[in-house]
Amino acid sequence: MFTIEHDFDATIITLVDEGAPHPEALRDDVIITAFEDCVTLRQFDPRREDDVVITFSLSQLRELAAALDLPEGSYRLNPKSGHG
Repeated sequence: MFTIEHDFDATIITLVDEGAPHPEALRDDVIITAFEDCVTLRQFDPRREDDVVITFSLSQLRELAAALDLPEGSYRLNPKSGHG
């Protein structure tokens, strides 16, 4: 299950883990916040008792999306014309 909310300066997507057959195997929600210049992923880590936050630049996010559909290897995406 997931939710989508549009805030003033960001879009917030929350991914809820419902797939584990045993409740103890469920992971905490993943909160994805898309800003104009970056995307953050946030998840509570019960071992640290704190949130873990990862921030992607938009180019890193594009590369991640491309990598999900590629075989093992090393790649460099060609920049789109007019974008550097």
